[in-house]
Amino acid sequence: MSTGLDDVRAAARTLSGHVVDTPCLHSRTLSGITGAQVWLKFENHQFTASFKERGALNKLASLDADQRAAGVIAVSAGNHAQGVAYHARRLGIPAVIVMPRFTPHVKVEHTRGHGAEVILAGENFDEARAHAMNVMRERGLALVHPYDDERVIAGQGTIALEMLVQAPDLDTLIVPIGGGGMISGIATAAVALRPGIEIIGAQTRRFPSMYCALKGTEPTFGVSTLADGIAVKQPGTLTLEIVRRLVQDVLLVDEGDIEHAILLLLEVEKTVVEGAGAVGLATLLRYPERFAGRRVGIVLCGGNIDPLVLSDVIRRGMVRSGRLTRLTVRLRDLPGSLARVTAAMGEANANIEEVHHQRAFTNVPLQDTEVEFVLETRGFDHARQVVETLHGMGFEAVLEPVSRAAPEP
Repeated sequence: MSTGLDDVRAAARTLSGHVVDTPCLHSRTLSGITGAQVWLKFENHQFTASFKERGALNKLASLDADQRAAGVIAVSAGNHAQGVAYHARRLGIPAVIVMPRFTPHVKVEHTRGHGAEVILAGENFDEARAHAMNVMRERGLALVHPYDDERVIAGQGTIALEMLVQAPDLDTLIVPIGGGGMISGIATAAVALRPGIEIIGAQTRRFPSMYCALKGTEPTFGVSTLADGIAVKQPGTLTLEIVRRLVQDVLLVDEGDIEHAILLLLEVEKTVVEGAGAVGLATLLRYPERFAGRRVGIVLCGGNIDPLVLSDVIRRGMVRSGRLTRLTVRLRDLPGSLARVTAAMGEANANIEEVHHQRAFTNVPLQDTEVEFVLETRGFDHARQVVETLHGMGFEAVLEPVSRAAPEP
């Protein structure tokens, strides 16, 4: 079976009324920032906060009575797991989900909450998959593959059907890639409907499996990535063939690019996405000249981010923008000195978040002390104004240098 537009349309009929027809909205602010006309497809609005429901349900609906009675198994870093678990329970199908041991806690608990049996095994997706194959054979379960399956690919392709109805003038789609199921389905539908449309894949530099497969090079993988939902070391056989045929390019982004995109979506669009969900926007932000003047659709494919991770992303973003800064002040170790410094900071409208009074771990003279402040400011210029105010009062004050650029992996 080769997935085509008719299969995607059939999947749309199967999914109708059971998954959310998510909005695809124009972003004036992101368009101004990037130089492209930007539309966002909010797949994080699905019930399980991910596009994975589409392919999972389309596959589950195709099973015969014996397969449904025996049950299904899936391997996933989280979003496919939740999609399978949720719709399997709706359909009365027993589900076993194998997840890597270090899958974010929020995804594990949500999967269990949908009634699935969860097995944690392996350090990464590929090790978890190997374990799942053994369980599948032992229990006689039907596999719901996260990407390398015609029904799953067709289900993911329904995203493109909706996008091209909601924003018919799109000429470019940027789609995150893990194993390739989503981009394969989207490319299948979009190219059939709009033969001139450009499909661009987006991967993290730490897991460039599809990128390297297309170029015929040996990939080098990182230990981890913020985009854990697309941390796949081997693209699918079916998906690789479709991507070779229909996708124009695959671009890579760094971890700092993903952090920046998550924060920008939170601030500008007031929407929460996980690392994988931000990779499309991260690509546009990293390669603006590649998309200048184009009408670009970006799939925000998931929103299941651990709140603690999101908190770290926000704070690191505040540091890079200068809104959270670290300042070291040297002063005489006398009563009233610290009060004078803090009063000056207050007069300069800087909010003190943390204070560390350092007497032992320093090389300053014994009569002096160093105090490290973490300040909330309006940005780099405001932080420098605080320093100038302190200098004017006779205090030695030094801002810790912070690169405004996103960090390399």
